[in-house]
Amino acid sequence: MSSRAPKSPPISIAPMMERTDRHYRFMMRQISRHTLLYTEMVTTGALLHGDAERHLRYDTSEHPIALQLGGDDPIALAECAKMAEEWGYDEVNLNVGCPSSRVQNGCFGASLMARPHHVADAVAAMRAACSIPVTVKHRIGIDDLDRYEDMANFVSIVSQAGSDRFTVHARKAWLNGLSPKENRTIPPLRYPEVHRLKDDFPHLQVEINGGFRDWDTVAEQLEKVDAVMLGRAAYEDPWLFHTVDAQFFNDSRTRPTRTEVVSAMVDYAESVLHEDSRARLGHIARHMQNLFNGLPGARKWRRTLAERAFKPEASPSLLLEAIPPEALEAPNPSPDLLPATR
Repeated sequence: MSSRAPKSPPISIAPMMERTDRHYRFMMRQISRHTLLYTEMVTTGALLHGDAERHLRYDTSEHPIALQLGGDDPIALAECAKMAEEWGYDEVNLNVGCPSSRVQNGCFGASLMARPHHVADAVAAMRAACSIPVTVKHRIGIDDLDRYEDMANFVSIVSQAGSDRFTVHARKAWLNGLSPKENRTIPPLRYPEVHRLKDDFPHLQVEINGGFRDWDTVAEQLEKVDAVMLGRAAYEDPWLFHTVDAQFFNDSRTRPTRTEVVSAMVDYAESVLHEDSRARLGHIARHMQNLFNGLPGARKWRRTLAERAFKPEASPSLLLEAIPPEALEAPNPSPDLLPATR
């Protein structure tokens, strides 16, 4: 393990395509000050030959934030890792877990698990190009290369190149026969093998990902690994994170209410719409639809945003107007007084 890498934040939100864009991340930062946030996966080609600013820009409040890269060319990955550091990202992560056919056709993502020496070369090149942590997110296995020994061999080889953390999605990926959506649910979760990986490589930082939806289960995992990554639960119920700072980051300061989060998003939306004439309120509001889940009026909130936020004339004030009166809240109690599960 490199001495330059700080200890992994215990909680992170997974990179999710068409989900973890800068608008979603800004909202989540209002809810948790400390959770590690990720960009969507960005290909090296998009950064080197496309609109790099569109992919890399973020609000400074989003720190700590990691850029996830997709690619297999060590030279291109190194150039993009350097860009990540220049843009102020706290970490750069290599995707070795995405099973989509588009990614496979580019010979990267989960298919790279079959090429551990090539991944090691890529990690070494990235580390040489930047001083921020370089991490790897991978599956527990792919196709018939799915024994624990195969994963351990992959980690052993890549760790020698200096990866600062291994984030393991505890499901294998079937590169042929299952869609990306099916690969998120059909292959069974195999948590014990990730725990074994940490036992066998105690000097490495190991993070587990896959299927976590409550903080009691997360706390149990943190007794066996260094960090836990949540994906769909973070998107489907963002308010799940309103207690995370007190529970896992020793920060018991009072957090905003949902209504106060909406107010912050109004100010944010005004700034975004002012800067970009192509932007629509709906690009921001779509990530907010689940903010009131579990409260009276949540369905009305979702319907209002879905029907009105993408209209060209929609203004940020719609977000406040859409809050159903029955969902209005009193100020939160201090998060350290809240229960561990919802």
